[in-house]
Amino acid sequence: MPNHFHLMIHANENSIITRISGKNEIQELSYRIGMLLSSYSQAINKQNGTSGSLFQQKTKAKSLFVKDAGKEQEDYIINCMHYIHQNAWKAGLVKKIEDWKYSSFPDYCGFRNGTLCNKQLLIELTGYDVNRFYRDTYETVPDFEIT
Repeated sequence: MPNHFHLMIHANENSIITRISGKNEIQELSYRIGMLLSSYSQAINKQNGTSGSLFQQKTKAKSLFVKDAGKEQEDYIINCMHYIHQNAWKAGLVKKIEDWKYSSFPDYCGFRNGTLCNKQLLIELTGYDVNRFYRDTYETVPDFEIT
């Protein structure tokens, strides 16, 4: 998206380890995402001969996984996946979802063999049949918003 992005990350035990950063304690995952955004900003600023922040708002995060939450949680994770993949299409940036080249949608549908997404993990967490992913992404959650 021109003004934001979505990442769905599965955090393991190592990601919740707390590290010391100056006088503050910070979770490893938060620290690493902060480093990613900072490095990206520095690279873009160097490329464009600019300085300063590229992002207007602080990063938002929402936990989608609660141990033993069952079917309702599985559906929520799947709906979030479809919402993320529909974003550029619903914004009118592409005519078809698969045309957005910055998406993992083609990987989940089997159109591309990317290594960023983990289809097996989606199946393990939700029991979802990825053979339905293409159709479901076009048909699911027309007015869904992450709350």
